Amino acid sequence: MQSERDAKVTSMQMGAERLDIKTMKQMPLALGETDVMKVVLALPGVQSVGEGTVGLNVRGGATNQNLILFNNAVVYNPSHLFGFFSTFNPDVLKSVELYKSGITADYGGRLSSVLDVQSREGNLKKFSGSGGISPITGRFTLEGPIIKERTSFIIGVRSTYSDWILKRLDDPGLRNSNASFYDITANISHKFNTNNSLQLSGYISKDKFKLNSDTAYSYSDRNASLRWKSVFTKKLYGVFTGTFSQYSYSINTEINPVNAFQMDFSIKQFNGKADFTYFLTPRHTLTGGVSSTRYSLSPGAYNPSGSESLVVPDVLQHEQGLESAVYAGDDFEVSPKLSLYFGIRYSFYQYLGARDVYQYAAGAPRQENNIQDTLHYAAGKSIANYGGPEPRVSARYMLSDNSSIKFSYNKTRQYIQMLSNTTAITPTDIWKLSDTYIKPQSGDQVSIGYYKNLKGNTIETSVEAYYKTMHNTVDYKNGAVLLLNHHLETDVLNAQGKAYGIEFLLKKSSGKLNGWLSYTYSRSFLKTISAFSSETINRGEYYPSSYDKPHAMNFIGNYKVSRRFNFSLNLIYSTGRPITLPIAKYQLEGTTRVYYSDRNQYRIPDYFRTDVSINIEGNHKIKKLAHSSWTFAVYNLTGRRNAYSVFFVSQKGLINGYKLSVFGQPIPTITYNFKF
Repeated sequence: MQSERDAKVTSMQMGAERLDIKTMKQMPLALGETDVMKVVLALPGVQSVGEGTVGLNVRGGATNQNLILFNNAVVYNPSHLFGFFSTFNPDVLKSVELYKSGITADYGGRLSSVLDVQSREGNLKKFSGSGGISPITGRFTLEGPIIKERTSFIIGVRSTYSDWILKRLDDPGLRNSNASFYDITANISHKFNTNNSLQLSGYISKDKFKLNSDTAYSYSDRNASLRWKSVFTKKLYGVFTGTFSQYSYSINTEINPVNAFQMDFSIKQFNGKADFTYFLTPRHTLTGGVSSTRYSLSPGAYNPSGSESLVVPDVLQHEQGLESAVYAGDDFEVSPKLSLYFGIRYSFYQYLGARDVYQYAAGAPRQENNIQDTLHYAAGKSIANYGGPEPRVSARYMLSDNSSIKFSYNKTRQYIQMLSNTTAITPTDIWKLSDTYIKPQSGDQVSIGYYKNLKGNTIETSVEAYYKTMHNTVDYKNGAVLLLNHHLETDVLNAQGKAYGIEFLLKKSSGKLNGWLSYTYSRSFLKTISAFSSETINRGEYYPSSYDKPHAMNFIGNYKVSRRFNFSLNLIYSTGRPITLPIAKYQLEGTTRVYYSDRNQYRIPDYFRTDVSINIEGNHKIKKLAHSSWTFAVYNLTGRRNAYSVFFVSQKGLINGYKLSVFGQPIPTITYNFKF
């Protein structure tokens, strides 16, 4: 713990947060279970668009601009149960690290951040287990040796068994709904000798729900990774990793046999990676490696369900892509005060057939009625090629033994993007590869920070400022249709973005009273301009992005009353997110039309929430069958009706606005945890 606190000041890395599992388990959270993603949302520079969502908006970036890794495999939807739970079972986790800036060259593929989550290796000496039971979920984890001191396993299982929480929500549609999920995480580790080890991990999850209708939704995540670590010499070691990720969803309705249908989407990803580290001297380290990722997408299939269905099948063309990279880094301690890091990553991408590509009339907007020709590309044929360098630079200068300043610059490129009509990650989002018309995103970020530890390194303070520009980010035409669209390029626009902000953090990691206080001021803007009015938003001027929330403050406090009693308090505040409002009505050809404001000109009300919890440990006798604890928590203690969104309904010739809140009242939970 002491070295970790020192590292905040002395390390090269800036814009990074390493989460302590013990601290996370002290936080009071909705539905009585420790949630990695909710803890990440309490960090400076990280926000979400609303209550109950899991998608992260990091330093003004979109939710799809975060590289989320679980044991090095990509996670596409990190949520369960409408975002109320995250993908990660806390009982199997080893470490959680978030990188917001100063990202080293071995990471790539996303613009905003990297969230690297690693699971634990199983106990090599003895069998042990842990678990918990709450009114919503049950979880159980078992670990132990397969071959003592050499091979171990760990497996964790979670599941829901009650829909009662939905009956307590404000929205009538949610009260008449049902939902369930399960996930299984497994890991096997083997040590061949002191220089070689192998780790195999897997994850599978399944969610099902119905929202006040006969339509059933289901979605699934699967990933696996195989990692071999080898120490070749005293100075050189390597890590070789192969991963597989799959995300899929299905929508099905059968109440009316004539109109019964099923719609499916899936994305698969295979990745191979080799990383090398060479210790040239104790003060000089070289790193490098190569990686390659193969994408395969089934972007949409709409088929009849049952023999009586008259639904006409509609299947979109599959997509294939190949993204590769080579990278190298040089970490050099120039002097005890000055350290430098130089990294370079060169990524290259191919959009591959088989595929039909529409050709549009020159000098005209991309619209369906402007299609003039169709080009057919055979399987494996290169359709579009992109690539370029991604330099990374970092510097740290020690001002004293307990204070430093840091600087970083990094450029990143992103060849896959999420298309969504919502501001948060939802089960029915579409992932889309860059192609002839939808260009890869790229971004440049400059950051500077000051770090100082106080009172014998027991209190950490930091302030970081950043500015970044984003190119070819995804925006949409008004009324864009994303599902089952055979020519998405006619509704998707390439926008330019900029974001800037300053983050303050005061953190105390030890003692009876611990926790942190953070404040972030940040802005995020987009600009979409074209020679055609149908492809220009807000007259080509910058406008707030849907996740522009200038002010955010988080207080996370834990007080250890005694060895057995612990009290926790969360205070969360943020500015409301931008929305577009109807501001007038007018008549056109005898029909009443609605006139809307400029995009994102207004905001929903500010967000504020208070959570509390009390954790009661069992007695601390060494010899007992199991060690247990009880957690009593209240989420949204004040019952504040925070608005997730504002919607409008035409009633008797008037347009009335309504606020939708997900948790409109206090949510008490009780959880029993055990360990043996």
